[in-house]
Amino acid sequence: YGKYEISGRGARAWLDKVFACRIPRPGRLGLAPMLNPAGRIVGDLSIACLAEDRYLIVGSGFAEEFHLRWFWTCQPPSAVFVRSAASTLCGFSLAGPNSRDILQRLVRKDLAASAFKFFDVTETAVGYAPSIVTRAGFTGELGYEIWTTPDYFASLFDDLCEAGQDRGLTLFGGRALSSLRLEKNYGSFNKDFRPDYTPGETGLDRFVDFRKPAFIGREAALAERNNGPRRRFVVMEVEAQDADVVGYESIMKDGMAVGYVTSGAYGHCVDRSLAAGYVPAALARDGERFEIDILGNLRRATVRLQPLYDPEGLRLRS
Repeated sequence: YGKYEISGRGARAWLDKVFACRIPRPGRLGLAPMLNPAGRIVGDLSIACLAEDRYLIVGSGFAEEFHLRWFWTCQPPSAVFVRSAASTLCGFSLAGPNSRDILQRLVRKDLAASAFKFFDVTETAVGYAPSIVTRAGFTGELGYEIWTTPDYFASLFDDLCEAGQDRGLTLFGGRALSSLRLEKNYGSFNKDFRPDYTPGETGLDRFVDFRKPAFIGREAALAERNNGPRRRFVVMEVEAQDADVVGYESIMKDGMAVGYVTSGAYGHCVDRSLAAGYVPAALARDGERFEIDILGNLRRATVRLQPLYDPEGLRLRS
């Protein structure tokens, strides 16, 4: 992940102009699209409000320098401090139905669903590691992200492994995460979201606070909301055989290319091959059928507007 610490008097007001979302209150985390003046997506991040004048922003690791340059282009006031936390914070994603039980063994804070809610954030010790803990993640399961300083990283890992030894704890990596997030219809920055696309096209417009009087890209975002996007991001179930999509395959309709795939993977929890991409807005309907060229063979693909896994998000909020 790319990580940034924003602090100082006026930090909230500056962030309110840089990001299109509502800035969360202390103790809360929010999903945070960031737009350029043309209303294009330059960032799909999260903002954790640790205090009224102190924030942790998390985004894609590969885009860290890009986002830092963007922050400086947005001219933070002299009292607002912006810095990379790449070398000062590291951590883990802990996810799954037993994640609360495992983490509760290492913290004094009550992690019950009513006490530490979805998108809550707190600073607490996890084992011996002073940490920032958010109830969030990218897997679609009950989960937490735990950030600590590098000197506590190894001990935090050991403590988590020991606490989860009898609860089925296992390691998972990036490919598993790509599979899990597609089962939930989650897009990924750079793969699915980038400055080629708009809030309405990506679906990130649901996180844009159009009531704010000013933020970068507001006029363009309002114009798109009034006129409607010309294409939309969708996830499709693919009748694949011996290969899944990898990205940039053509999406076909009645023999014509109407869009392209941005990412894909096999959804092991739903036992389906999945593809994400953009299609004309008029065709972005649940059940709409396309064909995708996979290694020279046309495979049927069906739009699923609702996630195939836990469509109501009950596991996230359990």
